[in-house]
Amino acid sequence: MRAVVVHGPGDLRIDERPDPVPGPGEVLLALEWGGICGSDVAYFKHGGSGTATLRHPLVLGHEVAGRIAGTGPGVSGLAAGRPVTVHPAELVGDGRLPDRLAGRTNLYPRVRYFGSAAFDPHTDGGFSEYRVVRAAQVRPLPEGVSTEQGALAEPLAVAMHAVRRAGAAGGLAGGAPDGRVTDGRAGDLRGRTVLVNGAGPIGSLVVAAAKHRGAATVIAADVSAASLAVARAMGADETVDVSDGTALPRDVELVFEASGAPAALGPVLRATAPGGTVVQVGNLPGAAVAAALGDLVTREITWIGSYRFVEEIDDALLAMRDGLDVSPVISHRFGLEEAARALATAADPASGSSKVMLRLGAAPGER
Repeated sequence: MRAVVVHGPGDLRIDERPDPVPGPGEVLLALEWGGICGSDVAYFKHGGSGTATLRHPLVLGHEVAGRIAGTGPGVSGLAAGRPVTVHPAELVGDGRLPDRLAGRTNLYPRVRYFGSAAFDPHTDGGFSEYRVVRAAQVRPLPEGVSTEQGALAEPLAVAMHAVRRAGAAGGLAGGAPDGRVTDGRAGDLRGRTVLVNGAGPIGSLVVAAAKHRGAATVIAADVSAASLAVARAMGADETVDVSDGTALPRDVELVFEASGAPAALGPVLRATAPGGTVVQVGNLPGAAVAAALGDLVTREITWIGSYRFVEEIDDALLAMRDGLDVSPVISHRFGLEEAARALATAADPASGSSKVMLRLGAAPGER
């Protein structure tokens, strides 16, 4: 089979690898679509992502979907040909968490994630024609949800987790002070005005998730006109182009910071209403940075983090089943053999890209 493998900074290859065979409790997937994430770009450009450094060749990709091609011993209820996506996280160890973190498996200290060099040996991702996964990681796609849409369930889950985390501030239905979900209404934004700063793929999906959860008005801000156009297509009621120095709106009760840019933190905190909440969903640098944070104290702002997701991938699939259209976030599509060009496009701010998709394999009727 063919696989998209990064060997070092700027060294991406389409390698031939043996077709995998599912073992006990495993499922063989014939993959069809993959979405390029910022971490894939980081491995491609720099040979690392966050604190994870490439030590060996790594198959990229954690946003993938395809169809079941076979099952190993002990697997039932997953028939060949069924379209599915994958929860890309696997806990290493006994999975136990302290009571205060009950249910928050995204904060478990040792997690193998598709397409990650955090462990040695690394955890290969799904940018390949076939991939074996644990049956517990398989998520069947609802009727009417294509495999291309299914590949976006993972980043939509990140957005939905951020919306749910807003409940951790105590001001939204279903939120407990420790961030645990206490009922099915968690993240209910009905009647709220929301600001999303940063309209890249995750920010635009936060826009969609906020509208899905009932937000009355969603304002998206970015420095890119192309990104703001995507945010509008994803449901933003208003957009603000801050590239020319235009200020963010003031006194917004709930703000999602999705840019991950330290320079944005000061303006974002200034835009937040006294006593309001900022959910930090954009990844911030791990090194020291300069940021203006005074308003965090003087306005008594609640600033909470949002990391990956728990089981919101299931919520994402249900939302898509119920009509949430994520396709506007897709800006480019490339074949697997064009992976280097696809990653370069995703990495280039001048390309106007949002979510760049890779066609990993053909659907049964197209082969």
